[in-house]
Amino acid sequence: MTHDDRLSEVLGNARVVFFDFDGPVCDVFAGLPASQVAEQLTAILAAKDVSAGAKAAETDDPIEVLRIAHAADAELGGEIEQRLTEAEIEAVALAGPPTPGAVEALQAVNASGRAVAVVSNNSAECVESFLKAHGLEEYVAKVVGRPTGQPHLMKPNPFPLITAAERMHIDVTNCALIGDSLTDVQAAHTAGVTVIAYANKPHKADLFAEAQADTITDDMHAIADALTTA
Repeated sequence: MTHDDRLSEVLGNARVVFFDFDGPVCDVFAGLPASQVAEQLTAILAAKDVSAGAKAAETDDPIEVLRIAHAADAELGGEIEQRLTEAEIEAVALAGPPTPGAVEALQAVNASGRAVAVVSNNSAECVESFLKAHGLEEYVAKVVGRPTGQPHLMKPNPFPLITAAERMHIDVTNCALIGDSLTDVQAAHTAGVTVIAYANKPHKADLFAEAQADTITDDMHAIADALTTA
């Protein structure tokens, strides 16, 4: 299911392809559920700040717990962030193989003469750990993970995309992003980056269409196919 015929066009116009990590490359919390990590972080937070802990108890998203912790207290936020990074590293070790089609997509981007950067709200440490474990480092030129101590700069803020482009010495508007969340689409639009929305769950396709993603696919193999048949 590619919702329009723009996949080849979007990739064709990009000199660098950004991959979000959780979804397009790895199902980060497949082996260690995100809800379990969020609960663990919330317990740590609640022990030191009852009000922040109560807010965190309303979400099962570890990233949202991190935002709440930082909003309450920078030092406490730093402690939660370190615990989250440790949990992410544990999680990717249990996550299983890469997303179906991800390896082929990474290889195809490289074979086409383009470069890859991973831009993620997960820690760079967990991304690098997963890439190394699965022999994928050679296909990724740069990894831009969660900005330490600055959760406000995570996507949907365009900061990770702009940072990746700067590190690769390229205008960000010459890049395309493959992402599986509305925050990816929002970050891309703000940065002036074209975005391929990966609808890895059925309900996402309509959300991405409404958010005006440049193109939508439910299969990472389509990325490789579009590059090898162009």
